[in-house]
Amino acid sequence: MKLSKATYNKLLKRIGTTVESGRAEALSLLNQQMLFTYWQIGQHIVEYEQQGNIRAEYGGTLLHDLAKDLSIRLGKGFSRSNIYMMRQFFILFPKFQTSGKSSLQKRLTSGKISVQKIQTSGKLSWSHYCELISVSDNKARSFYKKQCEKENWSVRELKRQINASLFERLAFSKDKKGILQLARNGHQINDAQDLIKDPYFFEFLNLPLSKKLTERNLEKKLIDNLQYFLLELGKGFSFVARQYKVTVDNDHHFIDLVFYHRILKCFVLIDLKISRVKHKDIGQMNLYLNYFKEEESSTGDNEPIGIIIGADKNDLLIKYATGGLSNKIFVSKYKLYLPDNKMIERSLKAALKEV
Repeated sequence: MKLSKATYNKLLKRIGTTVESGRAEALSLLNQQMLFTYWQIGQHIVEYEQQGNIRAEYGGTLLHDLAKDLSIRLGKGFSRSNIYMMRQFFILFPKFQTSGKSSLQKRLTSGKISVQKIQTSGKLSWSHYCELISVSDNKARSFYKKQCEKENWSVRELKRQINASLFERLAFSKDKKGILQLARNGHQINDAQDLIKDPYFFEFLNLPLSKKLTERNLEKKLIDNLQYFLLELGKGFSFVARQYKVTVDNDHHFIDLVFYHRILKCFVLIDLKISRVKHKDIGQMNLYLNYFKEEESSTGDNEPIGIIIGADKNDLLIKYATGGLSNKIFVSKYKLYLPDNKMIERSLKAALKEV
């Protein structure tokens, strides 16, 4: 009896799914094995150095000699810089330590371990760890590792977030306890304040500083680069509309950008300003939020959030203009270029000392 076309297609789909799943698991296991191997190489080097009380000047010679001899013996992949990274991998991620022939090592080398049970993250590749190793501050490195795992960042996005000082920007609004929690757990979104960054960085627009911007042009550029804009906004944002029309008393107003936040379950309204934010901009946003509460929010939605992103702001004016408002309105600045990381790091360290 000949099977129907639908039954045959179902068979094809099941086989395809099985093959794809098997390939993904094999790649994940291969990635885990490679990471563990590199970690062990770093362990061997550090233990050798400690046994011989090797001085720093000789340490450089050791890596040079290893690079030359391992390349002859094993082929490519053992440059001096790669071996240095393996050594740092072991030093900077001590949770990977094992004593002797541990059960983890035995199970891994025998292939009898589920990739989910290995301490290293299957989501992170060796290239991810190389970027993490470049982060000098332990708290920042811990944050970027956790955030990379949570949000599935590519290596390129991880590098961008490090260059954009995401950890330092988020940490500025927290006390010492909050900074340590940020480092341990990554960025957790529990309320409206957790969404806000100040400033936002739009360097991905590649706009020269000499170019004269209009609000409509800035909006268009952000939509044209929506993928990068969403990454800068953070986890949970879904794009809804641009130039969203709001009509009140036969007057038409247009909200630059409307998003829905799936974690906080609310609309997020964004207004763009190419100059300093004024008190009337806050009043306008308050109007938009009241309209959305009455006309657009559905059962189960939380109150909408308004974010005004401008070229500059006066904190005292913002404080007075938002004081007493029941709506959640936040004002941030945007920058068209990445920050001076060293300057931001110094400012954060100074803040930590003051706590």
